[in-house]
Amino acid sequence: MSKPLLATLKGERQPKPPIWLMRQAGRYLPEYRALRAEKGGFLALATDPIAAAEVTLQPIRRFGFDGAILFSDILMVPWALGQELSFGAGEGPRLTPALVDRALAGLQAAPERLEPVYRTCERVAGALPAETAFLGFAGSPWTVATYMVAGQGSKDQEATRSYAYRDPGAFAAIVEAIVGLTVEYLAGQVAAGVEAVQLFDSWAGSLSPAQFERWVIAPNAAIVERLRARCPDVVIIGFPKGAGGKLPAYAREIGCDAIGLDETVDPVWADAVLPPGMPVQGNLDPLALMAGGEALEDGVDRVLSAFAERPHVFNLGHGIGQHTPIAHVEALVARVRGA
Repeated sequence: MSKPLLATLKGERQPKPPIWLMRQAGRYLPEYRALRAEKGGFLALATDPIAAAEVTLQPIRRFGFDGAILFSDILMVPWALGQELSFGAGEGPRLTPALVDRALAGLQAAPERLEPVYRTCERVAGALPAETAFLGFAGSPWTVATYMVAGQGSKDQEATRSYAYRDPGAFAAIVEAIVGLTVEYLAGQVAAGVEAVQLFDSWAGSLSPAQFERWVIAPNAAIVERLRARCPDVVIIGFPKGAGGKLPAYAREIGCDAIGLDETVDPVWADAVLPPGMPVQGNLDPLALMAGGEALEDGVDRVLSAFAERPHVFNLGHGIGQHTPIAHVEALVARVRGA
């Protein structure tokens, strides 16, 4: 049976765009909250293949999305590079030691920490409906490095941006270590059953044009090139959140199959400036989904209209919010599919 999501990502426009949502497996679902409470924390949940596979499948059962996205986290790579990873209640993730004051060489790599993710992939791949595509993912090097250097997330990534200017050689070593392990990690996901992957660069918008070229475009291009050599059939989505006017250069230069657009991008502008025929993904504002009603309907219609002549995967501009009503997601799916 054909998979509309994969066909679209390979350049085939569908009568109705396929749909999946970033963070579709998560805290807005009561079945997810129940399982997380049972497991006792995010990392315990993400490293239990049976539980992580169940979370991955929950939104497919409920909504019938065209794609399932692996339940995991972008910080699995720094954890496997040797940093310790924890998720404090209400605090966000923490990585120790922070590399702003500790050398990368002092870490002891632990690639075996990625094995539960591959086991999760195998379980999901064996359980998905025949028409549903399976997406894996990894964080892009710049975004992952911001957490590795600072030890936690931040609003403006000042510590990491300053570090990259102050010691570009040391920062380049961190980025290259991330690139190398990310290729291995994604290839492992593909070997375990993943059919497409997304590179999340959640903090790409914080860089100047020259730094964007060096720390976003170049490392992502390296990942794409090396991954294609290992897995020539895998489909790759690039998602540089906040790239704005740098989006066309990203699309031209990294070599991915499709581009994910965040909610700040005007879809009409994106359709005009991106390479003709290149598949796009996005880009409804997650807050419009949370609001529902007219805001949701107008937002959906605007995105659908802008990409009516281009291969298009309907998605949000970023992750679905924790407090999003399930009824609004049901309404979104119905409107996209024309029900």
